Amino acid sequence: MKVSATLPDIRTEGDIKTLVDTLCSKATNDTLLGARFGAAARIHWPHYLTTQYRYWSSTLLGQGTQEGEPLPEQLALPTSGPHIEHWVQLFSSAVEECFSGSKAEEAKKLARQMATRLSMSRNRELPVD
Repeated sequence: MKVSATLPDIRTEGDIKTLVDTLCSKATNDTLLGARFGAAARIHWPHYLTTQYRYWSSTLLGQGTQEGEPLPEQLALPTSGPHIEHWVQLFSSAVEECFSGSKAEEAKKLARQMATRLSMSRNRELPVD
């Protein structure tokens, strides 16, 4: 009889790092979003990742301060349509791959809200060069 382990909930800074790293890996290797993330290589990835860790740690764990925009414009994601919806799906997939519980559900809800805010606040699609 095979016993499957229950996934942990998001509780620690290490969990946040796992979530962000999993999402970035999925996005950079994704057929729809990979080119946009690749074009964003001009940003300093360690700084970007640190900003993401701080944002999600602050938002989900109440630790630190919310510094930086969770999806900075340097990522060149559009404001609506299939790309942003696909990002939300990738985010949810990253959460579900690694975590289960109330904080995991909260993270997915916050990602959907973030996508809605971005689609309402950004009025142009950024170029990918």
